[in-house]
Amino acid sequence: MHNIMTIDGQKAVISYDPDIEMFRGEFLGLTGYADFYAKDIDGLKKEGAISLKVYLDSCKENGFKPFKSWSGKFNVRLTPEMHQLAATEAASAGISLNELVKNAMAAYLQTTHQQLSVMPGK
Repeated sequence: MHNIMTIDGQKAVISYDPDIEMFRGEFLGLTGYADFYAKDIDGLKKEGAISLKVYLDSCKENGFKPFKSWSGKFNVRLTPEMHQLAATEAASAGISLNELVKNAMAAYLQTTHQQLSVMPGK
């Protein structure tokens, strides 16, 4: 199971690695890569802050942009059957296929966000 933790304003996905019996965090939305490991939540917060600072300092020193910019566009690959069903559903609702996908994603993200907001420590 993956969870999201916010460290110094940046989101990181947290997972457990049973092979090393540690939690692993990886920051999201960066142009590079910053991860961190710890045995407990307090350790994750501490190691995550260190990892993020090292990453941001390195970007500043080397003149790199630290964060991704999002265009709002991406391709979705479906099976031909799903594509046909989605196009039919969009047409019957009088909306574009793009609008159908946006609506479905918005509903999913709203549900996911509500679930995350009730998790302990959030």
